[in-house]
Amino acid sequence: MTTLFDSYRLGDLTLPNRVVMAPMTRVRAAAGGLATPSMAAYYAQRSTAGLIVSEGVQPSLVGQSNPGTPGLYTDEQVASWRPVTAAVHANGGRIFAQIMHGGRVSHPDTTGTRPVGPSAVAATGDVFTPSGPRPAPVPRALDTAEVPEHAQAYARAARRAVDAGFDGVELHGANGYLISQFLSSNANLRTDRYGGPVAHRIRFAVEAVSATVEAVGAARTGIRLSPGGTFWGVEERDVPELYTALLAELARLRVAYVHLEATAGEDLLRELRRAWPGTLVMNPVVPMGARHTGRADADRWLGLGAELISFGRGFIANPDLVERLRTGVPLAPVDESTYYQGGDAGYLTYPAHRYPAAG
Repeated sequence: MTTLFDSYRLGDLTLPNRVVMAPMTRVRAAAGGLATPSMAAYYAQRSTAGLIVSEGVQPSLVGQSNPGTPGLYTDEQVASWRPVTAAVHANGGRIFAQIMHGGRVSHPDTTGTRPVGPSAVAATGDVFTPSGPRPAPVPRALDTAEVPEHAQAYARAARRAVDAGFDGVELHGANGYLISQFLSSNANLRTDRYGGPVAHRIRFAVEAVSATVEAVGAARTGIRLSPGGTFWGVEERDVPELYTALLAELARLRVAYVHLEATAGEDLLRELRRAWPGTLVMNPVVPMGARHTGRADADRWLGLGAELISFGRGFIANPDLVERLRTGVPLAPVDESTYYQGGDAGYLTYPAHRYPAAG
């Protein structure tokens, strides 16, 4: 029987366990989207994970969603990431960069430019800006001729990620950001080759992944998906058909993994597991929901056929999460007020569990 602590071969990497640190926005980057020494320490502290997936990293300025997030589109950003990846590798870890284009989930106050999206339809809710939450603006709908350029942005960022020392990349295709917007049936009202029927709505995702595979190789390319998710007001029609078709294209491209969120019912998630012939990373609970992923959730999904299990918030307050899961030591509580406040408090200040001295 497979356990959470068995090793696993992922592309060219041997993971010492099946625990994946899920991508989590922490808004600790410096001006200009630069990674920092504190970020190097943060990820290095958590390097006992089988695989770390970084916070979302924007592939272009217009792709930036939140203030304080890092990028991978300038030489300076690449250089700033090298100490981060080196620190993780020095501690025996492996790290992928999550490439995240926010699309319509952005604001001119953050980027200095109007957000773009598949259609001129605003996201639901307020977006983060340097001066606080502001209503999501109506994005500029991309012209058909512009769309491939944004798909290529993922590939360019992937090349820079590998140059910066990352072991691979995960395209953020979930949670209402740009790829998810193209998959959507209410954020994407296009009537060209990128909108309408399922075969058209998956096209942008397939082009972004294809370009990335060509840039850095299939073994270094994963994608995160949230089937049926409603983040930022997206809706999806024909969810089983949509994701079955997308998974068939991803299988053709032989990507390293698909990272699924539990945004649909278990019957559909199990159906998608059967439809996907490659490595499945499963996030067993709804991101930012009331429940955190626990050992029982992980064991259940390993039994249902997932190869790897991702844990998000558990890693924030428990840099030694793998050991705590292994030994049954209770998890330390997280201070949610420090998620996005910046600084090292609530970032580098959570210690590993201290066992009582013998004697």
